[in-house]
Amino acid sequence: MNADPGLPQQPLFPPPTRRGLLLVVSAPSGAGKTSLVTALTAQLPDIRCSISHTTRTRRPGEVDGVHYHFIDSARFEQMVTAGAFLEHATVFDHHYGTTRAEVEAHWAAGRDVILEIDWQGARQVRASHPSTRSLFILPPSLTELQSRLSRRPGSSDREVARRMRDAVAEMQHHAEYDFILVNDDFQTALEGFAAIVRAERLTVERQLPRLSAHLADLLGAG
Repeated sequence: MNADPGLPQQPLFPPPTRRGLLLVVSAPSGAGKTSLVTALTAQLPDIRCSISHTTRTRRPGEVDGVHYHFIDSARFEQMVTAGAFLEHATVFDHHYGTTRAEVEAHWAAGRDVILEIDWQGARQVRASHPSTRSLFILPPSLTELQSRLSRRPGSSDREVARRMRDAVAEMQHHAEYDFILVNDDFQTALEGFAAIVRAERLTVERQLPRLSAHLADLLGAG
């Protein structure tokens, strides 16, 4: 095949580099986001949920470095000043943040990364990483959401009422996301979640690095 001398010559195949998928998942408290993420990461290989830093108090059963990196407010502010966070936000009077180092470590190991963050953090991540994909999870109804929040151990009527107000405010940002799921039936929602990840892994952008040699082999004879 002769190249057209009038056209700028571009390499037929890009260099085999791969930057993992960055998937933001947001939902109002009680919509089942964490349960879905936990189930998905157990089901699909090479995808992990990033562990956030937080200033909130550790709850019974939580392990530092597994559920969150628990730090005090002074340390959190130092990290903000140092530019350590990819995103950070204040939720329910506590600070939360995802470090750049956490995400880069997963990518270096060849893994895709899920960020469980709110709409504030999602905006920050999309601004710095435009290729980020995002999913918003909705509860089946406000009645069911209130029921779920009320069943949480130690939840007071005042706290449930506050979380319901915050849930409505959070859900107003649903249109900023690429995908949306209603967590009515857990298994159905999980299947939809997995389908999103599998589809994103099959995009041309993500497949080319892996298939570069194969495509060269297939098309080289032409």
